[in-house]
Amino acid sequence: MMKIGDIHIGSDHPPFIIAEMSGNHNQSLNKALEIVEAAAEAGAHALKIQTYKADTMTLNQTNQQFVISDKESLWKNQSLYKLYEKAHTPWEWHDAIFSRCKELGMIGFSSPFDETAVDFLETLNVPCYKIASFECTDIPLIRKVAALNKPMIISTGMCTAAEIDETVRAARDAGCENIVLLKCTSTYPATPENTNIRTIPNMREIWGCEIGLSDHTMGTGVAVASVALGATVIEKHVTMSRAEGGVDAAFSLEPDELAQLVTETKRAWHGLGKVHYGTTEAEGASMKYRRSLYVAKDMKKGEHFTKENLRVIRPGYGLPPKYYDILLGKQVNQDIASGTPVKWEMI
Repeated sequence: MMKIGDIHIGSDHPPFIIAEMSGNHNQSLNKALEIVEAAAEAGAHALKIQTYKADTMTLNQTNQQFVISDKESLWKNQSLYKLYEKAHTPWEWHDAIFSRCKELGMIGFSSPFDETAVDFLETLNVPCYKIASFECTDIPLIRKVAALNKPMIISTGMCTAAEIDETVRAARDAGCENIVLLKCTSTYPATPENTNIRTIPNMREIWGCEIGLSDHTMGTGVAVASVALGATVIEKHVTMSRAEGGVDAAFSLEPDELAQLVTETKRAWHGLGKVHYGTTEAEGASMKYRRSLYVAKDMKKGEHFTKENLRVIRPGYGLPPKYYDILLGKQVNQDIASGTPVKWEMI
């Protein structure tokens, strides 16, 4: 178990829900603050942004290597530089966004993409850091963040087990004691078939830390299912409206869907409970509606139980049905009215 701000993260607590704004503010601070407010109203525990500039991410080049050519990409034919210009969150907005998060009782934090972003975020006293999947193998960045000894949440999309191990070792060697690894599939959107959330318990076994899910699938089904496999952190992109567009809007949750995610993951967590057999306290009142043995016709002393006068019915005040065959043919020692539950003292 670990703690970020005042919130505990672990199997004894409801899943920690992170609303990822990314570039869905569409370069409007008002829109960004609107997303913050919607995330808080939906019940998210934290809101995350991304801290970079186009110049800290890539070079202003337009040759083929710097242009997105993937046929299925949401950002096909855009240069990396232009995409990051459009998607970045202006650094001068960060304080306003984090302040609004604090006012609304949410944790505000960010993903830094280079050392200058880390230095800047430290001036804002962020409580934790997120490392994006594409930066998971940036060991110098990992070491710089880890040395701050604040909780680190690390997405692992595309990473081999060896690469994750190298990253975790680097973080721990640099002084970070609180790490969350997020199972992630780095396609946008991701398909459930490629999400492989059965990896989650294996990750917990290997690296001995909290494990969560950075989920790019549509809807909430995969995220809810991940809770049953031990996910204690869920990260989902959010937007005010997919119809309004935005760099990540196509695979982001709208506010009502985010609220559903918060509710359903908490229900899934409650549903896990513990290994238990037998009647729960809540089921106690229902026991009387089980089937049991009843006298179905008036009987006189000395008569025998038959299929006509002995029935297995509800409610459950008589002997259990397993004694039906044993009691057939047995003689009763008293007069018995129809509708009487069968007891051993009648035999």
